[in-house]
This record gives sequence, structure tokens and C-alpha cells, in this order.
Amino acid sequence: MTPTSPSLRRPFEIRGWHVLAGVSAFFAVVIAVNVVFMVLAYRTFPGQVSVTPYEDGLVFNRRIADLEAQDRLGWRAAVSTSPREIALTVVDRDGAPLSGLTVTGGLRRPATEAGAVMLAFRETAPGRYLAPVSGLAGAWDFSARAEGPAGGRLTAERRLTWP
Repeated sequence: MTPTSPSLRRPFEIRGWHVLAGVSAFFAVVIAVNVVFMVLAYRTFPGQVSVTPYEDGLVFNRRIADLEAQDRLGWRAAVSTSPREIALTVVDRDGAPLSGLTVTGGLRRPATEAGAVMLAFRETAPGRYLAPVSGLAGAWDFSARAEGPAGGRLTAERRLTWP
């Protein structure tokens, strides 16, 4: 009799069903993670951006019409700052200063509504309007509206920074 040899095991081989199971498991994990992210995203943001979308659209259309009218008018504005004042210079299409405008404006922080500052402009020279400011530091969003006696309007918006 010959001694019996321990049973010989064949080495592991990757077969077609192994590849199928691996690829299927990979895509199952990817799909499961995507489904979890979609459910979480939908629960935290259902898609409603505004409570009044129609009215917001009308305001946006009015804003576009105002900017087109401003382009046809040809008025331009330049803003300069100092620690104590903001100067707004308004000129017409030919570069001539515009006097007698009613200028209103304000400053807002870019990231919050807190601390808004309303500005009181006065004309100090033809086409040059000054508003006093004090104690400003950091970045501010400036917006001003100039209206002429004949009905022309200009809107100027800039990001201003104080040290």
C-alpha cells in the first residue's frame, strides 16, 4: 500500500463569476452612496428658492429694463473713498459733469444685513457728490442712485474696502 497523501488543494483562480460579483458589488456600493446623498440633499433643500418667484421675476425684469435705459442715457459714475468720506462723480456720455442730481445711497456688509449705513450725499462741485462716513473698516458693498431733474437715473454699485 502506498501512503495516502494529504488531499491536494488547487490554487485560487479568479473565474468569471468572481469578476461579475466584484463589479456588481462595486456598482451597488456606488449606487447606494448616491441614493443616500440624494435623499439627504432633498431633505435639506426641497428646491424652493423663493416664496414669491413670480414677483421676484418681475423685479428682475424691471432691473434689466433700468440698466438698459441707463446704458442708452450714457451716464457714468466713479467712486473714490477716504477715511472720512465717499465721493461719487457722475458724468454724461461726453464726460461733462452732471449737476443738480438727487443722490441717495448706502453701504452694506457683503455677508450680513447687520450694520447697514445710509449715506447723505451733497453736491460740492459740478458732478461731484460727497457723503461723510466714519469708523468704517473692512469690505462694504456700496450702492447709489442718482436721479436727474429731467428723469434720468443712474445706479452705481461697487465693492469698497477700508483698512
